Amino acid sequence: MHLSEILIHHGEDRSAYFNAISPPIIQTSNFAFPDLAQFRAAFSDELTHHVYSRGNNPTVEILRKKLAALEKTEDALVFSSGAGAIAAAVIGNVAAGDHIVCQQSPYSWTTALLRKFLARFGVSHTFVDGTDVRHIAAAIRPETKVLYLESPNTMTYECQDLRACAELAQQHGIVTMIDNSYCSPLYQNPAEFGIDIVLHSGTKYINGHSDVVMGVLCGSKAMVKKIFESELMTLGGVVSPSDAALVIRGLRTLPLRVKQSETGAQFLISKLENHPKVAKIWYPFHDSFPQKELAMRQMRGCGGLFSVDFKTDSMEKMEQFIHRIERFLMAVSWGGHESLMIPTIGFYNVPGRTNPPMPWTFVRFYAGLEDPEWLWEDLERALEVL
Repeated sequence: MHLSEILIHHGEDRSAYFNAISPPIIQTSNFAFPDLAQFRAAFSDELTHHVYSRGNNPTVEILRKKLAALEKTEDALVFSSGAGAIAAAVIGNVAAGDHIVCQQSPYSWTTALLRKFLARFGVSHTFVDGTDVRHIAAAIRPETKVLYLESPNTMTYECQDLRACAELAQQHGIVTMIDNSYCSPLYQNPAEFGIDIVLHSGTKYINGHSDVVMGVLCGSKAMVKKIFESELMTLGGVVSPSDAALVIRGLRTLPLRVKQSETGAQFLISKLENHPKVAKIWYPFHDSFPQKELAMRQMRGCGGLFSVDFKTDSMEKMEQFIHRIERFLMAVSWGGHESLMIPTIGFYNVPGRTNPPMPWTFVRFYAGLEDPEWLWEDLERALEVL
């Protein structure tokens, strides 16, 4: 199916709602039935019928169809957050006594799920350097049930060989899942490499307007049905119809937004890479990136996230540099219209937290939809204090 068909038309039966161009928000909690036959049919399969909006809501269903088509999977579910989608996928495939292999340095709430939550219920885990599939193979045990990937991750962008990981997992009967938020469905489709479950923070590129928190889970009909009937319906981490409508709106411009963000990031990198105050740049398609060949083999593009290590021996100057930047907002997340930065120095000497593994000279940037030259003027001026 052509990308334009998915984003603009797929899943939208306009004849069912007055031929409106934009689908309506079916803002209802409940659905009525005209007779017992339809009542019984609906309760026989709530995933494909409308019973109660905690399960299948018509507006949410349109979004599910689009997301499954984008990720080239049979079906999809949406959740009230990316963390909710990740938790449902993992919990839905493990039980007490099972083991999970996870690539090192995943999203912080994935780490919390494994270390703090699942450990309470007898599910163990091993973090491994996923840049070499041999490390993953060595960590597999007879009780391993899940291989969790994040390729690239979202700070230093290490990648895993998705095809090799999928083949290894299939040999051992292990379910594979990946957080694909960095690439968006536009730039990487892990299901094509054999990955079972594809996850996203829909808050990022998929919505793209910094006004919705949402999670995405894509996979086979059997896997989606299993998680729908257990983790989604039981734990209830569902997205609202109004939020689903906003994300449908956001998807219309997904290619334009992601490509503009990528263009901005590459322009800024071209300015930063030869600057005397820059020690290192992290970006999967950059010539200095050790896994560039793998990244380019698996990904069709690279998006707007990149990280920089700056040259300075003064924490005071580093703080002055950060405070002098005006056109990048200091905030978490990415994928919206606005440019962002996360300075590692902000996590240093925080009560109750240990210092992060990255140096205090490390900053993650996201290039939004602003003019890249306008953004560079801001960075260039701020760099004068280092």
